[in-house]
Amino acid sequence: MECELFYDSGLTRADHVVLKNLENDITKRREARSEQTKGDNDWHHVSAASQAESQDEKDSIEAIKDIALLKSLRDPGDAHFEPTIFVSIDDLPNRLPKSVNNLVLQPFVRWARKTARYDTDVVFIVHLVLYFTTSVPSAILLFRNFNLIHGIVHAVMQVYYVGTYTLMMHQHIHQRGILSKKYALFDKLFPYITDPLMGHTWNSYFYHHVKHHHVEGNGPDDLSSTIRYQRDDIFHFLHYVGRFFFLVWLDLPTYFMQKRRWGLGLRAAGWEFGTYFFYYSMATFVNKQATIFVYIIPFLLMRLGLMAGNWGQHAFVEPDEPDSDYRSSITLVDVASNRFCFNDGYHTSHHLNPLRHWRDHPISFLEQRKAYGKEGAILFHNIDFLMITYRLMVKDYETLAKCMVPLGAAQTDLTMEGRIKFLKSLTRKFSEEEIQKKFKKQA
Repeated sequence: MECELFYDSGLTRADHVVLKNLENDITKRREARSEQTKGDNDWHHVSAASQAESQDEKDSIEAIKDIALLKSLRDPGDAHFEPTIFVSIDDLPNRLPKSVNNLVLQPFVRWARKTARYDTDVVFIVHLVLYFTTSVPSAILLFRNFNLIHGIVHAVMQVYYVGTYTLMMHQHIHQRGILSKKYALFDKLFPYITDPLMGHTWNSYFYHHVKHHHVEGNGPDDLSSTIRYQRDDIFHFLHYVGRFFFLVWLDLPTYFMQKRRWGLGLRAAGWEFGTYFFYYSMATFVNKQATIFVYIIPFLLMRLGLMAGNWGQHAFVEPDEPDSDYRSSITLVDVASNRFCFNDGYHTSHHLNPLRHWRDHPISFLEQRKAYGKEGAILFHNIDFLMITYRLMVKDYETLAKCMVPLGAAQTDLTMEGRIKFLKSLTRKFSEEEIQKKFKKQA
């Protein structure tokens, strides 16, 4: 089967490098397999898998320059260092007139680098400025003088913002902030203003994602676990979303209580109910219509989006070793996840090291891609998590198979039909007997 990868023009530079190296890996493996079948090489007695591994070694040497390049772009002490300024534009300084770059952009970048927790994260300062100059004043105006057209435009704006904002906050909750220590107070307080505007209840993302999901890792006790569901069944998906929608306020505190983590349980419940009371107060005593467009609509859409995204992230679970981070999560190389959502597509890398900085995910993947292949990890390109969930709901495994990028010799040998069969085997519901047997850590 020919290697046909699609290089979207919107890919980040790092994603383009990753995809190029994966294509080289595939080509080398297939060349090794072809040489073996001809029987005209000097090591025909060696297995095809071993030949493929040797070819991988050769290509890993070729990839050293690419890895070094990405590291230099990430390192503030390197002459080639490039902070991320806008999610939508790479190499911004060279795209601007020299005078604008020198007089406007560079002074801002110097200030932003000192303001951000990491020099790379100028983009976070840009987005904080964006939210506090658009979302916040727009919400204030709606509460002062509600207008339906303004309300609709505001809600649409927030829907456009929420993906990037949520993954910025993903960095915030794992790193305990995104700003330098000088701005620690603002760093701690600003989410109490912006989180509800983007559909998040106060601190719920931290308690559910950091203190719960990453502890359980899609296992039996994970409230967002997919293993008890048939992951290509619309009714199972609706049950999954509905449970989170209507019961997370009870389920999460109860989970902490059952784990004897009383303080976390009380705080999780307190902040969740505190946010609900805030919504109620704003609707009752300030402006009901504005509350619906400013807070309630983003809240409902965010809860749907979080569950639809998590379903896609953990839809493919290897039946024999479902407690492996390599085999219970996936990696995406696509524009939506990695350009606009701070490398969220590298979900396996994130589970392997939740504290890894978002700019380091492509580097780590390139360095460890042979381990990904040996562990049977799954990687897709040209598709995001929400579209993976949609394709599963309509049982469109053909599109998923076309988007799959084979890692390792075994996946490389799969035909399109083989890929479809393989992917279907990873979406099957686990029985309680299988869960007890295969999740040894939790047991």
